[in-house]
Amino acid sequence: MGELPVPFLELNDGNLIPQLGLGVWRLPAEDTERVVSEALELGYRHFDTARIYDNEAAVGRALAASGLPREELFVTTKLWNTDQEDPHGAFEASLDRLGLEKVDLYLVHWPVPQRKTAVGAWRGLVEIVGSNQCDSIGVSNFEIAHLNELISETGVVPAVNQVELHPLHQRRELRAFCAERGIAVEAWGPLSQGKSDLLERPETVAAAAAHGKTPAQVVIRWHLQHGTVVFPKTSSRERLAENADVFDFELTSAEMASIDAMDEQRNFGPDPASFNE
Repeated sequence: MGELPVPFLELNDGNLIPQLGLGVWRLPAEDTERVVSEALELGYRHFDTARIYDNEAAVGRALAASGLPREELFVTTKLWNTDQEDPHGAFEASLDRLGLEKVDLYLVHWPVPQRKTAVGAWRGLVEIVGSNQCDSIGVSNFEIAHLNELISETGVVPAVNQVELHPLHQRRELRAFCAERGIAVEAWGPLSQGKSDLLERPETVAAAAAHGKTPAQVVIRWHLQHGTVVFPKTSSRERLAENADVFDFELTSAEMASIDAMDEQRNFGPDPASFNE
């Protein structure tokens, strides 16, 4: 199968990012190579991993085995909290595990404000992105106060902020802040990680029935129409194919509004203000 018809978004540094990708959080290393290989066969070209996931090497093996040209792939990895005082060393170690000469996007994984190391880490990423080993840099799980601190201290605006985002936790104030500064928002846990009844609610079920799609496809489509970069995670080939089959329909404004109205500001992951692992 050829490449999926995934739209690209332009980042504030001029680089392009595919709007749909595969996240490999909590995928065991022994499953990751198979899942990434199947995703590549199905046409995925965008992959999001991290040092703390312990599966960078498996992602790299699958990418290498695909034989696809490097320029067709978009690879993200992340700087872990305990590595924030040595971003250069951590970055080189991630490249080694991935078996790549460069990544497309490198993120500071959490702000860990108790450690007070994020600004120094960000300065390291600013140095890294000036090399030919990394095209874009950004952050993950940063709230407005954390973003303001980075920008005021360094003058460099992240290209991306990857956060928990789904119809029950829509992050409207944060998304507006990012939009004003040209920061692309990426959604992790875009289907609420299976920890809610999101896919059984009348709003998603009705939209799915109207378009001959599944509720999960409706929620992914909702993210895409909001301009979010989205990473639905799965280890199932069937679900990989389903998650990518979202480019042949469009939700109506009424359907979008009905899902927008589901916001409960309800998160299922850690609080970035206190997470300190």
